[in-house]
Amino acid sequence: MDIKLIFFAFAIHIIFFASIFDIYFTSPLVHGMTPHSTNLDPPATRLVLFVADGLRADKLFGLDKSGATRAPYLRNVVEHSGSWGVSHTRVPTESRPGHVALIAGFYEDVSAVAKGWKENPVEFDSVFNESRYTWAWGSEDILSMFSKGTTGDHMFTHTYAVETDDFAGADASKPDTWVFERVKEFFGNITDDDILSDKLHEENIVFFLYLLGLDTNGHAHKPFSSEYRDNIRLVDAGVEKMVELFEEFYDHDGKTSYLLTADHGMTDWGTHGAGHLDETMTPIVAWGSGIQKPSTPGENLYEDNFSKDWSLSHLRRQDINQADIAPLMASLIGSPLPLNSVGVLPIGYLDSSLKFKAESIFTNTKQILAQYEVKERHMKDTTLAIFFRHYEPLSESGKAQSISSIRQLIQDGAYENAILSGQETIQVALEGLNYYQTYNRLFLGTSVALSYLGWMGYILFQLLSNHTDLIPRSQANRPHLDLLTLRLLFGAIGVLIVVILYLQSSPVMYYAYCVLPVLLWHAVCQRYQTFLTAYKTVTQRYGVAYILTTMALCFFGVEVLVLSFFYREVISVGLVAIAIWPIMSTMRKTHFMTAVGWFVSCVILSVFPLLPVVGLDTNIPLVVLAGIFILAVGIVCWNQLPLSYKSIVFPGQLFVVAMATFLVYSTWASVEEGKGLPLVNQILSWCILFASFFAPAAVSTTMLPRLLSIDLAFAATYIMLSTSHEGLFCLFLCLLMLQWLLCEQRLSKMGSMKLWDVSFTDVADLNKGPPRKLEVADLRCAFFFVFFILTSFFGTGNIASVNSFDPSSVYCFLTIYNPFVMGALLLWKIAILMILVTCTFHAIHTALRVPTTSLFLVVLLMSDCMALQFFFLVRDSGSWLEIGTSISHYVIVMSVILQVNVLLLLAKCFTTFRFSDIGGKTHKL
Repeated sequence: MDIKLIFFAFAIHIIFFASIFDIYFTSPLVHGMTPHSTNLDPPATRLVLFVADGLRADKLFGLDKSGATRAPYLRNVVEHSGSWGVSHTRVPTESRPGHVALIAGFYEDVSAVAKGWKENPVEFDSVFNESRYTWAWGSEDILSMFSKGTTGDHMFTHTYAVETDDFAGADASKPDTWVFERVKEFFGNITDDDILSDKLHEENIVFFLYLLGLDTNGHAHKPFSSEYRDNIRLVDAGVEKMVELFEEFYDHDGKTSYLLTADHGMTDWGTHGAGHLDETMTPIVAWGSGIQKPSTPGENLYEDNFSKDWSLSHLRRQDINQADIAPLMASLIGSPLPLNSVGVLPIGYLDSSLKFKAESIFTNTKQILAQYEVKERHMKDTTLAIFFRHYEPLSESGKAQSISSIRQLIQDGAYENAILSGQETIQVALEGLNYYQTYNRLFLGTSVALSYLGWMGYILFQLLSNHTDLIPRSQANRPHLDLLTLRLLFGAIGVLIVVILYLQSSPVMYYAYCVLPVLLWHAVCQRYQTFLTAYKTVTQRYGVAYILTTMALCFFGVEVLVLSFFYREVISVGLVAIAIWPIMSTMRKTHFMTAVGWFVSCVILSVFPLLPVVGLDTNIPLVVLAGIFILAVGIVCWNQLPLSYKSIVFPGQLFVVAMATFLVYSTWASVEEGKGLPLVNQILSWCILFASFFAPAAVSTTMLPRLLSIDLAFAATYIMLSTSHEGLFCLFLCLLMLQWLLCEQRLSKMGSMKLWDVSFTDVADLNKGPPRKLEVADLRCAFFFVFFILTSFFGTGNIASVNSFDPSSVYCFLTIYNPFVMGALLLWKIAILMILVTCTFHAIHTALRVPTTSLFLVVLLMSDCMALQFFFLVRDSGSWLEIGTSISHYVIVMSVILQVNVLLLLAKCFTTFRFSDIGGKTHKL
């Protein structure tokens, strides 16, 4: 392969990948503001915050089939003593962004999902930081995010051991029980500590109880399970006991506010991360000091019928955005609002005087305007005056007038008008923040789009000049425009761009986004004649009709690939369509059985995208059946091998497949009995995983035996990572890959060659002479590769399965909560099928003597056509499901492009490396 070109392609696509976050999802954080708080006495002295991780609104508020509530205490609060509603979260629906939103009051950029459960990578303010003291109980992963972000020694955390959060344990609600018991112990030991007692009786303090059990039970058993429902009852009973504990400790002084909510919800199949309503609708229940008592709904503000479904239509429901919880908590205890909060104080939750509400909204207005001013000042300082455009609705005089007007209304006692004016100003300020947040979007988006087009033109030039016979060698790399003039023109443009960016103090990546199209279009323009020569040659050789037909088919093929991201059924249609390919060719006469095998394999595989996505429910008998079928097919294939290739490794690999199948069965049996993951099973599972990387190296590099060894090695691991019908999908995908290899080989000029005799390492010696040039038929091979990669990706899942986190697939390896190891195993599960496809693709271009670079560039061109479409389809407005899906589409297609190089390298390693090479003759990779 052309290493320089591959490295260049990789670097460019890293820039393309990074651009989406700089254009659409930059960090909203700004610094330099001062705290804002009211000067009035707050309604509460202390706040108790319960966060039930993974609690869905419908599961808390809804009734069971018998009409009984799952949470009698909280239901009683909703009906008799507090306010309630739905807290709407944003994408990504993960623990870290959710907690940041409800405690700090701002939404992290979508790239925060990659930070996962890390502590603060940047400084931000929070309710905990602004409180006098905060005590917190729960998981170290969440508590450390805020304890290490606080200033001074005023946040005290109590965390449990990681082993407490066991997905396969007998009781996944143990973290919640631990929290309730430790809080009880904490207050029981206060009599011996006068200093602690004094701190507990200060004003402006917060108690944070983080309850992880519902998230664990939801992942492990699904939200409709009895375990999840029982965990809700446990949380409800625990909250009741905690309220009694706090009230007794503080002698029922009526100065405690209580609030229960969740960081995110969960889908029916036990995952979260995307924007489904089940993930974004979380409950909020508030009661105690300063909280409005239940009232009649008045006019119906919500048309979703949820209140009716929950038998709560007789009570006023107050939905809020998740970030609104932070100013609500701050107002209740009188602490300054978090500096970076974009939450709007939900006035309806407050049971206080109109004056207090007006002052609180006024404080909220000043706090958000302060962020706006910093953002505006920063944008003005980093933009040349001739390019800068103010946000017209909020001029300098307009800001001062709004503040003065609200202050005057409060002084005049027109509190309701002051509240309305403050809320209007907040909305305008938030729109202004968004205006400056997206200020450079058009500029950067245009630059990246031009880079895409220039890059695709450059790839096309490389293909036409170096990998086809359409361009005479004498003209292949010769510039067709005056080189000096072109360099001066594009050089001047590049220098102008760099100077402007430098004067604006632009980030380093902006230079890459803006200079890259200049470099690419310079390379394309100086050889524009190449495209005209290729067009003339093709029209003379094949005719205009042929060109138009080929272009139409290519366009249709790319659009099919794009549609497969939106509708899994398109994959089924595509598989059925390509099933007739050999039948329409000469193969139906020369190799009828191969054509039939291809047809049957495509049709069977087309069934899987029509089935429910994997993860909706576990079906271990199907996994065991898949293991048995893989074992049976492996035995048949092994028996078909010539005697000289029947290595002792194959019986060993077949035994490993059988062992993996048994491990899945026994592990799940143990989990369902509440005994967790047996240590022996865990050790054997990890051994099989690591052995899968090395087993193929013990087999001959002859094409079919090596591919069989690779399939068996990775199928064993895949079985252990399966929970339903995906094991069968893996089997039939392997069979289709075999048929693809046979079809391509028998349709080629080398159809007489027997694959039994072809080696991955010596095929070049069997066919002397330089590698052949690309042919039109090679476009089909490249398209099939991209299509099968996407089929392996979406064949048993959808976008949600990528954004979400379902640990049940890794029970054979670990059940103790470890997001990084679990995430790595889930990514490896996806990669296994891609590697199997890529190994077959490598076998095809090796057997047909097509240079890897040639097919790689064709694949890259197709993938970039998809990526450009998804780039324009990325959204940051609309429903959160649409936003999350659009981001996922672009991230997935860019990840596939970046991984193609790695996949091809891995495929070459798995197909060519041998243990016998160590210490002897090695083969160049």
